[in-house]
Amino acid sequence: MALRAVVCELDGVLVLPSLFSTLDHMIDKQALPRGFLNEILGGLTDPSGRLMRGEITYHQWVSLTDEDLRRYTEDLGLSRRENFSISQTLDYAISIRKINRPILQAVITLRKKGFITCIFSNNFLNDGTQRSHVGQLMCELKPHFDFVIDSHQVGMTKPNPQIYRFMLDTLKVSPKEVVYLDENKVNLKPACDMGMATIFFQDTTTALKELENVTGTQLLETAAPLPVSCKPSDMCNGYVPIKPGVRLHFVEMGSGPVVCLCHGFPESWFSWRYQIPALAQAGFRVLALDMKGYGESSAPPEIEEYSMEVMCEEMVIFLDKLGISQAVFIGHDWGSMVVWNMALFYPERVRAVASLNTPLRRLNPTVSPMEIIKTIPVFDYQLYFQEPGVAEAELERNLSRTFRALFRAHDEAIVTTHRIREKGGILVGTEENPSLSKIVTEEDIQFYVQQFKKSGFRGPLNWYRNIDRNWKWGCKAVGRKILIPALMVVSENDRVLTPEMSKNMEDWIPNLKRGCIKDCGHWTQMEKPNELNEILTEWLKTDASDPSSLNSKL
Repeated sequence: MALRAVVCELDGVLVLPSLFSTLDHMIDKQALPRGFLNEILGGLTDPSGRLMRGEITYHQWVSLTDEDLRRYTEDLGLSRRENFSISQTLDYAISIRKINRPILQAVITLRKKGFITCIFSNNFLNDGTQRSHVGQLMCELKPHFDFVIDSHQVGMTKPNPQIYRFMLDTLKVSPKEVVYLDENKVNLKPACDMGMATIFFQDTTTALKELENVTGTQLLETAAPLPVSCKPSDMCNGYVPIKPGVRLHFVEMGSGPVVCLCHGFPESWFSWRYQIPALAQAGFRVLALDMKGYGESSAPPEIEEYSMEVMCEEMVIFLDKLGISQAVFIGHDWGSMVVWNMALFYPERVRAVASLNTPLRRLNPTVSPMEIIKTIPVFDYQLYFQEPGVAEAELERNLSRTFRALFRAHDEAIVTTHRIREKGGILVGTEENPSLSKIVTEEDIQFYVQQFKKSGFRGPLNWYRNIDRNWKWGCKAVGRKILIPALMVVSENDRVLTPEMSKNMEDWIPNLKRGCIKDCGHWTQMEKPNELNEILTEWLKTDASDPSSLNSKL
């Protein structure tokens, strides 16, 4: 019978190092006798068994175990180590555990091939000081598993055969359809006796080789999987009234310092689908907006409603209505122009600012940007967008075609941005039904289609129709520098917003940090989500975590 399910112990398989290996090391450091750990912690009799079955919590167990420790050392004629504490030792062991990425990646690969995935763990109710760390680990792991069976939730513990039968019933599989990984041979024996394939976990590489053999699936050298993506139906939605006739929609995930994500043209909050879970898991409250004119946010027809001055004023109102005094702002494309201007005009509301692809350019008070755009061939599309109704008609005629043609990896591009007016449209020359890009799914495309059926393209295109208005307002900040923490991420193969455009930004952003994503075009969040998430989370946890610690460079 073919295998259908992969079942993993949490401690010592999915997260490392295991609690017992760390505790063993700590016991050795304390020069306590061999067997001490098993005597105090290892049995499934009271109080450890009660802990694992969920009858008591971690804190209750600590007080009972400290008493056991006292009696045990007295019986052996040992003096109690004054600097040794069961709770502190175990809290330390919990705090250093990290997700075993290669094993998780193997689970993801097998799940994509149709395997049922399950965490099957002797675990306890953690009300200790490290409970948030445990919660963070589980928050990241659970989306990749169909089932989580914890001993403290079901009132049974391994190696009691009853919990193995419970697991089989829950997964609706027979023993011969299961491969089970555990670091404890005692816990593997009942599974083996029932007919499951078992893997004794000693090290990651050996375990992956065995898992490859039993599943017939390559696991050791697979490409990094895509990060966890948002499902629109699972998101928490919010709506903030800005003024009569205007509201802003956002989705929300996580807790901690606020991060506002501002998308570009022609997109949606959904363009951040790979970043939202990653930033939330990193310890931030993530608010991803439908920018004005998009999706479920209001889309007034007036051009002036989309000026940078109005957008930033409304962003401040957005923060005020939510009771948020300050946020990190991260933008892409036109969203970047909003966040840069927030940093210039409302720095007291900006904890830190980051831009993807779009640099902050110095304005020339004597030369309109529109005159400069006319001299740059790749910006011809912006001139095509100026006449109301023209680009709207082309882009709205077949929304599926529009998004299939636009949302593509840099090496799949079928749309160019120069000579657009001469050709008569930005989609002229593309197929009516372009092939699907490797960076999106058909489900992704249909989400954008449905969103733009609601809002249309007039609002999004109106962003381009305020270039002179934005210039006149922006010139008020010509002499200002951005001294708050700032990050500029460029994409190597963006043909319009090229990395070279960001040169010399340090002249007016002295504290600027940089990131460069290789082999990536304009749609950075979709094309290279792993690389982007790594850059953003590292920056958020360091430079953006405490802006007051930065040395000012005037």
